[in-house]
Amino acid sequence: MNYEKRDGRFHLPGQRGEASFADVMKWQRNGLKQKWPSAIENRIYPPPPQKVLGNDISTTWVGHSTVLIQTTGMNILTDPFFSNRASPFQFAGPRRVRKPGIALKDLPPIDVILLSHNHYDHLDRPALKALAKNHQAKLITPLENGRHIPFFKAVELDWRQSHQLGEINITAMPALHWSKRSFRDTNKSLWAAFVIEGPQGIIYFGADSGYGTGEHFREVNETFGAPRLSLIPIGAYEPRWFMAAQHMNPSEAVQAHLDLKSQTSLAIHHGTVQLTDEAIDAPVLALAEALAENTLNQEDFLVPDIGETLRIR
Repeated sequence: MNYEKRDGRFHLPGQRGEASFADVMKWQRNGLKQKWPSAIENRIYPPPPQKVLGNDISTTWVGHSTVLIQTTGMNILTDPFFSNRASPFQFAGPRRVRKPGIALKDLPPIDVILLSHNHYDHLDRPALKALAKNHQAKLITPLENGRHIPFFKAVELDWRQSHQLGEINITAMPALHWSKRSFRDTNKSLWAAFVIEGPQGIIYFGADSGYGTGEHFREVNETFGAPRLSLIPIGAYEPRWFMAAQHMNPSEAVQAHLDLKSQTSLAIHHGTVQLTDEAIDAPVLALAEALAENTLNQEDFLVPDIGETLRIR
């Protein structure tokens, strides 16, 4: 799978990308949006360790697509989203119903930030400004995203391009998605998933992606081998006619797990902020059904609670 670049914009041949205004209006008028709670209190969990040495892997789900990955003495944070809303405005737009599982001020020292694309539920400028001020992190992102975060000296990667950091190597990989930060910049920034290689094995961060033919998941396995851990999105998928081009449903997420031949997967991109029609608990319930249909166990595809730290086998 490869993109084309035309007129300064990234395009996936045969991929819809941004929906038309008419389709957005059709979706907004369908009357199928399920009601989410206005707020859910988080359980209190012990804080994550400051560092995890050796080849052990520890993960803490902060919420949505934000995960703290700790291994080989490195603290890696994916798509840091800590603001109250996934929006250019903090008075309007999708509002989170659960607070971050770790407050920004309570994070251990962050060494690496993986930023997959520029949508507001992934590129959270206030959070990134705070991270730039308080941590000595290297930020790695796909092409043309650095302009959104001038306070970071970002490492921008094309698909299949890598960057070495100590014992780990990080590669940007294809994903079925799109980008937009304003009315004028649709697809002017690239989007990506990431592969982390190191003594701990392979870790895959799926970020946001539709399933399509699944070729981009199979490519990861063919290129790097089976991941020891995969972070796979399971939410923001209804209605399918509108969302399938950019987000997987839980059944497709399980198929991605199988395509990757992932030893353990971890569910992300759900239960935090309502972006689409499904109920807040629908992704987790549908994931359990899909696992059973494929004779997989819950231990194969973990669903941590927000703020919960897990050691990966």
